[in-house]
Amino acid sequence: MSEAGNSGTEKAAAYRVLARKYRPANFSELIGQEPMVRTLTNAFATGRIAQAWMLTGVRGVGKTTTARILARALNYKTSTVDQPSVDLAVPGEHCQAIMEGRHVDVIEMDAASHTGIDDIRDIIERVRYAPVSARYKVYIIDEVHMLSTQAFNGLLKTLEEPPPHVKFIFATTEIRKVPITVLSRCQRFDLRRIDAGTLVAHLSSIAGKEGIAVDDDALAMIARAAEGSARDSLSILDQAIAHGSGAVSAEAVRAMLGLADRARIVDLFEHVMKGDVAAALAEFRNQYDAGADPAAVLTDLAEFNHLVTRLRFVPTALDDASLSEDERRRGADFARALSVRVLSRTWQMLLKGIPEVQSSNRPVSAAEMVLIRLAHAADLPTLDEALKSLESGASVSNGAPRLNAAPASPGPANSGPANTGPASSGNGGASAVAQTRIPAVNGGAQTMRLVEPEPMPAAFLPAPAPEPVADAPSVPVKSLADIVALADAQRDMAFKVLVKRCVRLVRIEPGRIDVSLTDDAPKMLLNDLTAKLRAWTGRSWLVSLSKEEGGQTLAEMESTKRENALLDAKSDPTVAAILARFPGARIIDVRIPDAPEADAVEAEVPIEPPADEDET
Repeated sequence: MSEAGNSGTEKAAAYRVLARKYRPANFSELIGQEPMVRTLTNAFATGRIAQAWMLTGVRGVGKTTTARILARALNYKTSTVDQPSVDLAVPGEHCQAIMEGRHVDVIEMDAASHTGIDDIRDIIERVRYAPVSARYKVYIIDEVHMLSTQAFNGLLKTLEEPPPHVKFIFATTEIRKVPITVLSRCQRFDLRRIDAGTLVAHLSSIAGKEGIAVDDDALAMIARAAEGSARDSLSILDQAIAHGSGAVSAEAVRAMLGLADRARIVDLFEHVMKGDVAAALAEFRNQYDAGADPAAVLTDLAEFNHLVTRLRFVPTALDDASLSEDERRRGADFARALSVRVLSRTWQMLLKGIPEVQSSNRPVSAAEMVLIRLAHAADLPTLDEALKSLESGASVSNGAPRLNAAPASPGPANSGPANTGPASSGNGGASAVAQTRIPAVNGGAQTMRLVEPEPMPAAFLPAPAPEPVADAPSVPVKSLADIVALADAQRDMAFKVLVKRCVRLVRIEPGRIDVSLTDDAPKMLLNDLTAKLRAWTGRSWLVSLSKEEGGQTLAEMESTKRENALLDAKSDPTVAAILARFPGARIIDVRIPDAPEADAVEAEVPIEPPADEDET
């Protein structure tokens, strides 16, 4: 019994985590860093070996591992090879000790715990001595940005002119904190984040070596969670193996990481884009009850929104190995159906909503409010669409053409039977699988909304463009006031207000008007003015924009007239006495009555009888 117990203890003690067990030992095993490996290979082949290297990148991409492999390459020695080499297929005399971090001539130092000038002074004192057994004495300083300013300054001279037997390798995740004087003395290599597809292949290979059955979706989730870090991905895989008792399933990884089901995220995205608040909230609650974190659900929703946006411009993004089949197929359909403006607005709202959920003491309620805002905004026009519709009179159909409710798993947009459902007024219908495409009529890029068809809001219905009247009598137009009078007669109140507020008259002649516009004038105002004058006056007009400032607008004239009237009223003795008698009273309007008719005046004057009639 004790023997078995001892054997189990020894086996447990001998276990090494995957990140250490499968740590690369040579450049051929390093994944995702091909540019650096190529540069070092050429440098070693030509003998152009630097005296110091700076390795930078995010955590877990292989900075320390690369530093050890580089130290091994510098000190490579076998029975047949006695020179620096990047071909490390055959282990050399010093290789194992260097990779295990216990070689006497390869000194590893963590700058986070050795930050002062005294630690650097100790290095400076020892660099003068030759290596004990290796070719080079190699100093590997990890997290070098943690050194103090004095320590950096103390290192500069030695770093610039080190002894020929000394090499320095620095590693850091905060390259901007390293002084430029240090960077200029090193060859810099930026280690890239490892591509998700490369990580999936790497994890699959390791799982095969370990004899572990792993779902492809589980590997994709682990690769996404690692965010380009090989060490993080192996740590998560190690945890997932323990969590699943030797087998790794997508459900186990999802539960372990608190992630939402990617297919259900796509369903939630579809409900939100349709504007179906009830379905969106129900789907969110189901995911939350299954163990998903509210902030994680919104984060995944933002990632899928980004994927759909990216697919509009980079169709090859579908080849990403970390994507599930559902994400590929439905993401491509959404990319064809949704406009960039809608996707950008959704992205901005999610970016604002995720921190609200993370900082809220009621994250579920906060997340539901974010989803309600998203669904409510799904069928609203964007700001520029609304402004364009008001300026040009083009129909925006709630900001964009609409799409009937898409199925849970829509197929390719160009396959399947045609849908002959009715299109909105003024728009044509086109066929697609279980959906109706309605092209934009404003001449811009086509956009789509996953919303149920509903009547267009009256606020965005364009006013019918005036048609020229062939036999209309010529109406004289000699001033802006005449144009305003014409607009008033035609009951075009919106155009009347724009002319009064935005147009400054420079000169006017029969058939020609030169004007200048205020800064807030709509871009299409001159075109509208030309068309309406032609329709209302029965003749062609040339309306041009002048560089001269022009006079006041009619609105400014009315404002000036009103201010003068108020000043005149205040200076009137009777009004001044009233204001003085009633503190707090103020003049709010001045009205000047029209001159009375002559006959009315006469009617009010009493007629006295003649004197001779009284006498009689």
